[in-house]
Amino acid sequence: MDSYDDTGGRDRYGPAPEAPAATASAPVDTAPAPAAPPVPRADARTGMAALSLPYQVAAAVSLAVVAVLACWHLSMVFLHVAPSNTLTKQNGEAMDDWIYPEFEQNWKLFAPNPLQTNIAVQVRAVVASGDGGRRTTGWIDLSAQDAEHIRGNPLPSHAFQNELRRGWDFFVNSHNADNVPLGLRGRLSEQYVRRMVMLRLDEERVGGRVERIQVRSETRWVAKPPWSKDSSSRPTEYRILPWWTVTAADLPAGAGRDRTGTEAAR
Repeated sequence: MDSYDDTGGRDRYGPAPEAPAATASAPVDTAPAPAAPPVPRADARTGMAALSLPYQVAAAVSLAVVAVLACWHLSMVFLHVAPSNTLTKQNGEAMDDWIYPEFEQNWKLFAPNPLQTNIAVQVRAVVASGDGGRRTTGWIDLSAQDAEHIRGNPLPSHAFQNELRRGWDFFVNSHNADNVPLGLRGRLSEQYVRRMVMLRLDEERVGGRVERIQVRSETRWVAKPPWSKDSSSRPTEYRILPWWTVTAADLPAGAGRDRTGTEAAR
């Protein structure tokens, strides 16, 4: 049962087959191995820690100042819109100095009765034509003109949104119920309204020289919702100002001439 015979120990089944030689056409991968990612140093610093000491101090002081101002502003706004209390009565002047005019808050966060009216400012004028005749225009709704510029406009001008509305608020809050101005603010608000109206009338191209103007406000109550049980309804209210004679002081730049180019009265 020996696997070797007497011929010198060779296998009786012959020599083992040789492995095939590699062909010359076989591709050889010679691309270098990808480099290993750098290992971050244990002492690498980020954020403020990466800054030098003077810059760290400056950054810390800046953050502290911003935090203090933010807390102060939020506190002043909260007290300004909060119901009247001992603290607001004692420091009301300081709060008003901070809030007005830079941070005016008129959205009445704690108002129990939100605004329920729409107020429109309208004007009519006595116009002198070129042949010496005079006529009175109908009421021109200036607020409706602003609404047309705002409606459908994704970026409406602040002038169309606020100029007329805030100007009229300024006038009403600085005049009594008889339309008598209350001090210097009342006189300034009247001049502002007159110039603003004359600028709008020039844009309207009324067809003549404007000699006199009359302004009024139309207050309409917002319709009640369907689920409301309130049956009360209020009629439209008007606040009509006296006729004003147009002077040179009422003519802003660009409103000094009518459509025919006639120089307005000076």
